[in-house]
Amino acid sequence: MTTTPLPSAICVLGMGLIGGSLMRAAQPRVPVFGWSPGAGTRTAAASDGFEVVDELPDALRRAADLDALVVLAAPVTAFPSLLKTIDEVAPATRLTDVAGVKSPVALEVASLAPRARYIGSHPMTGTEHSGWASGAAGLFADRGWVTTLDEDSDVELWAPIAGLATIIGSRVVPCEVAAHDDAAARISHLPHLVAAALAQVGVMGGPLALSLAAGSFRDGTRVAGTRPELVRAMCETNASPLIDAMDEMLAQLGVARGSLASSGSLAKIAAAGFEARTEFDGRFDGLEPVELSGDDMVEQLLSVGAVGGYVTEIVSAADGLRVHAMFPAED
Repeated sequence: MTTTPLPSAICVLGMGLIGGSLMRAAQPRVPVFGWSPGAGTRTAAASDGFEVVDELPDALRRAADLDALVVLAAPVTAFPSLLKTIDEVAPATRLTDVAGVKSPVALEVASLAPRARYIGSHPMTGTEHSGWASGAAGLFADRGWVTTLDEDSDVELWAPIAGLATIIGSRVVPCEVAAHDDAAARISHLPHLVAAALAQVGVMGGPLALSLAAGSFRDGTRVAGTRPELVRAMCETNASPLIDAMDEMLAQLGVARGSLASSGSLAKIAAAGFEARTEFDGRFDGLEPVELSGDDMVEQLLSVGAVGGYVTEIVSAADGLRVHAMFPAED
């Protein structure tokens, strides 16, 4: 008999867009309860039929009793305070987070809650909206869910987190912390800054420009509607990789500007952009199913993420853990 490893229960700390969506998605499958600092959020979640704990220490004590997975789903600026309380109340808890940056979180966990059994996460999903009311059970469907690993990671801690992500519809992407932060700077954090800049340039054009704005402007500026404090918390904590990504984009624009000014041509950036977008659209073409097993599981998992593959299913069998993944076909 095989089963998908899952947490015994989930305790979500922070019931905004991601935390609230996780509670909605997970509740049919595992026991879920949550806490949030805002009384209004707690009342709204309780009114929707979810179990809510009013005091953080009480939530953590219950999590410890159940050996539940504690999920840090608050803004990263709140993590230090939450981790200190975890270390005081439930120091050996199972722990993950859903933050968009991983290196600073890993350092904070190691410093402030060193006994926690931690595996980092980052669901690659979201909207420009925030708060409990914006959550949806389907938010994670067909989206990437990063799990951060290193050579010392415990696969037995990883498996229930990855199992949870797969049963709510996510593609699990194992990778190292630094690799995640570099990738996230390029495909998540930089787009927020580009959207903010584009929105401002549009406004600088005055009422006529805004009245003419249509799909390309709307889509290009969508995430500029994210609350500024959330954008800052995400981007400022990943400053070094983000600065590198900004430099690369500015270089691309600089070359395009020089070409336009000197020759009137944008052929290079237009063609290269089209090719890059085509590569993105076909990023999963050529992947084939593989099964992973054995004692070097962490190394195998990291190899899957590094080449653009992902985990589809985790099963516990009598002979050990088996992981099903999509991996590039051999030439």
